Amino acid sequence: MIVGYVLREALRRRVFAVVLLLTAVFLVLFWVANHYVHGELRTLQVPQDVPVDARTFASAFLGGLALFATMFLGVVLAVFLTLGAVRGDAERGLLQPLVVRPVGRSTFLVARFLGAVAVTAPYVIVVDLAAVVITGLTMHWWPDRIATPAVEVACAVAIVTALALLGSIFLSSTANGIAIFMLFGAGLVAGLLGTIGHVIGSTAIRHASTVAAYLTPFEALYQDALRQLTSSTTGLTGFLLQLGPFGGAYVHGWPVRLWAAAFFVLVGVTALLAFRRRDL
Repeated sequence: MIVGYVLREALRRRVFAVVLLLTAVFLVLFWVANHYVHGELRTLQVPQDVPVDARTFASAFLGGLALFATMFLGVVLAVFLTLGAVRGDAERGLLQPLVVRPVGRSTFLVARFLGAVAVTAPYVIVVDLAAVVITGLTMHWWPDRIATPAVEVACAVAIVTALALLGSIFLSSTANGIAIFMLFGAGLVAGLLGTIGHVIGSTAIRHASTVAAYLTPFEALYQDALRQLTSSTTGLTGFLLQLGPFGGAYVHGWPVRLWAAAFFVLVGVTALLAFRRRDL
């Protein structure tokens, strides 16, 4: 019932309409970009002494761009579904009757999370796969991994959803939305700084970027998803893709995934404990 309430609330606030409109605009513009890049590649002459596969480089760059846009749209959807989940409903007087009887606080919080993930996870996966198909059919190039990046970005959005629910316990809707978007932006900036650090050979910047990625595991999962796109690409083409910003990925592998799962559990437990002690 609570999951259904989340979906009806999103329909009432026209969240789906806004996100679907943005998604349609993005996919159309993404197809236009692929179309023109494909046309330019026909006339592009790469010197024979430069061992770079221009089609692979351009296609992988577009794939990374699509992955970033998909994650951003998924985060927008997740934040709008959860930014006022606790304090916002409490201030409107909607929460108190539910958490006393019949569902309780823990059930309400978990259901709000499941309701949001039931929307954002399929959305992210479908949009990312649509972008992959657009690039594949237009550029005649397919990433080394197709499903894994989409699933990892969906997991990254789920972590942002959990953080938004945690923030909604303490902050107003507006403050929570601002805080989550700033945290999301900080994680992405840290990833870009890591790319710069590897390019210029700065150990301090690389170390700081790695620490920031582990502090914001959604960014680490995003980097691992980027790596999956061109995991089998080698040579100068693979090296150039690692220079970023939509191909560089220096925090990846199973340690990142396991830490992201542990971080998610930690955020969830913290949210449940904080909600139980929250005076409504």
